[in-house]
Amino acid sequence: MTQTLAPAVRARLLAPNIWYVGTVCLDGAPQVSPMWVDLEGEGKLAFNTSVGRVKEENLRNDPRVYLSHVDAADPYDRVQISGVVSRFVEGEEAHERMDRMAHKYLGCERYPWIMPGERRVAVIVRPVKVRHIVGVERFRPGGPVPAP
Repeated sequence: MTQTLAPAVRARLLAPNIWYVGTVCLDGAPQVSPMWVDLEGEGKLAFNTSVGRVKEENLRNDPRVYLSHVDAADPYDRVQISGVVSRFVEGEEAHERMDRMAHKYLGCERYPWIMPGERRVAVIVRPVKVRHIVGVERFRPGGPVPAP
């Protein structure tokens, strides 16, 4: 089931914020990268990578992905999104999507750091669990009980 994105979470995704994107390596270890992220339609997310990068290989093997963003003004105001890859977009469309992200994040017309022969891949993610936490996170039910 796709998780609905609250207005505050949507605002963070629409702004040029850096998100940390975690994937699972073949040996089960986590791999985390700072990424540009955007909304895809009403309820999905998108980021862009290249064929042959670790995160691309990880996501083709295991579609689970975890995104995290912390407000620069308040590190205790954070958004955590667990999701699964719903599709990969390749070819010219992936390059066009990267250019749109460059416009959002850098204000330029084209992504300036494309390498010769590089093949971009847009990764579309369906959110499964979205959490917006401000302050100290509460214990789960059954966890320690605060002293009176």
